[in-house]
Amino acid sequence: MLYPKIKAVFFDIDGTLLSFKTHQVPASAQKAIEQLQKQGIKVILSTGRSINSIDHIKFLDFDGFITFNGGYCVTQGNELLFRKAIHPSDIEALLNYTKEHSLSFSLMSEKEITIYDVTPEIAGMYAHLNLPIPPLVDVNKLDPSSILQANIFLGPEEEKAFMQRIMPNSVASRWTPLFADVNPKGQSKQVGIEIFCKYFGIDITQTMAFGDGGNDITMLKHVAIGVAMGNANPEVKEIADYITTDVDDDGIFNALQYFKVI
Repeated sequence: MLYPKIKAVFFDIDGTLLSFKTHQVPASAQKAIEQLQKQGIKVILSTGRSINSIDHIKFLDFDGFITFNGGYCVTQGNELLFRKAIHPSDIEALLNYTKEHSLSFSLMSEKEITIYDVTPEIAGMYAHLNLPIPPLVDVNKLDPSSILQANIFLGPEEEKAFMQRIMPNSVASRWTPLFADVNPKGQSKQVGIEIFCKYFGIDITQTMAFGDGGNDITMLKHVAIGVAMGNANPEVKEIADYITTDVDDDGIFNALQYFKVI
């Protein structure tokens, strides 16, 4: 079979590049990325994480970074290509909601991450991700127009009604039942891919992406070859062009070899 000539590969972090078991990038994935770079193939990170929560993975020398699920795109040389914040009225409505209802959430700008109401379950999640718990948000000093992403700690069954009522200008996606990523409506990793394809002059037919969570679905559907990790959520595997092995079982390396990219 003749596969498309790939010129750019986009990688999610957690559960894709980074193992939840070891909190490390498998040696096989590091080797695969080095081989891509030697061939002149662009290697771009695509994550729901903040631009300030990826330092532990920058050693892989990416050509660009899609962060906040496409809301903040920057090149390796720190050239800002795109930035889009959540509508301030949605953030204000969220803050007003918590005056009368119990809800945990975190807020992210390009400068900082803060959190409101840390439960034991949330503390456990940060430990699972090998990340420090952010400082508590000071609502009196918060600029609602500065927020690029929120994490709302509520279950999938509550998400739709909450978003319609409290944050109608935003969209939710998730990779875990514990919380939803909230971004401006129309925002996704797909948007980030389009921005980098334009920047590097690469056609979408020459792209490939790896992911495992719900916030990766738009990305995997948009590229020429969308690869779901073996440990991916069922809905991700359903839409993927190919399902590789787990992150801890050389999933990235195996898929790139299968499609003869390396």
